[in-house]
Amino acid sequence: MSETEELLVCRQVHPLTHDVTTFVFEYAEPRLFRHDPGQFLTLALDIDGRPVQRCYTISSSPTRPFLLSITVKRIPGGLVSNWLHDQLRPGDTVRAHGPLGEFSTARHPAPKYLFLSGGVGVTPSMSMTRTLYDLADPADVVFVHSARTPADIVFRHELDLIAATAPNIRVVHICEEDRPYAPWGGYRGRLTIETLRQVAPDFREREVFTCGPAPYMAAVRHMLADAGLDMDRYHEESFTFETPAAQDDTSRSAATGAGYKVEFTRSGRTLDCDSDTSLLAAASRAGLSLPASCAQGMCGTCRATLLSGSVDMQHNGGIRPREITQNKILLCCSKPLEDVVIDA
Repeated sequence: MSETEELLVCRQVHPLTHDVTTFVFEYAEPRLFRHDPGQFLTLALDIDGRPVQRCYTISSSPTRPFLLSITVKRIPGGLVSNWLHDQLRPGDTVRAHGPLGEFSTARHPAPKYLFLSGGVGVTPSMSMTRTLYDLADPADVVFVHSARTPADIVFRHELDLIAATAPNIRVVHICEEDRPYAPWGGYRGRLTIETLRQVAPDFREREVFTCGPAPYMAAVRHMLADAGLDMDRYHEESFTFETPAAQDDTSRSAATGAGYKVEFTRSGRTLDCDSDTSLLAAASRAGLSLPASCAQGMCGTCRATLLSGSVDMQHNGGIRPREITQNKILLCCSKPLEDVVIDA
């Protein structure tokens, strides 16, 4: 795929659990998909006359390039996840751009991996595992997935099949609760350092990839750091797409740092933004709705042109070097260094 939007046709819809579904796509015109395992794409949708964009990790593997899939959890009240579950059917078309992202074994090759996932955060690890399996890669993989109940384990049977037929891939499921009428006999509760030492005693020697809800990742990150993992080996990714695209600093007072004027030329709005607040967060706080999705500097949805002034932009791969030379910025990860004017 590319930076420009591409038309995709939905070919299959596969319910996996009571609230998780895989959607399978192909290009509208015959082409192969090219992406790294673990990358994501951004869907550009029109829902009830409202343009929205959301990022979803590609759960399929690049070793099977004729089709591409995303695996989506239905979020109560979530605009896009509910629309996908309720409305998208085989034969329907959507627009998307990507892939993007550095969260991939292709970017961090290693002889041994540890994949840690929680909930639907299993998708990038699944893409990477499928790829390693398809290529008969000899890398040693320990895949540890945490779910609420056995009924919530996404890709459970496929992962068990992979583990049964690839001696270098081990899969461990951890459940917090029993499934009704089916007690869980495996690891219980939440992932702890004691459990990790049992299933992967050599975890400090592994390249670690973590994806899941923010609280899960924060707990894993602190646990591994406290246990002595070299954090240069640690990689994480998390998306929270069903909430307004604004960063944690939206609740800060505008007086926390130096204050600047930010002018958005298309809307004709000028607002205040301090040096500790992202431009996107300041716009959201002022009631200005701008295209955005991941709010982490990865998807590129909030790309805009900086007409004057300067910003501190700390992105995560969502913008290319040549775009930066053309004065493009990502609003979600750019903080003003002086008064700025933005074409947005």
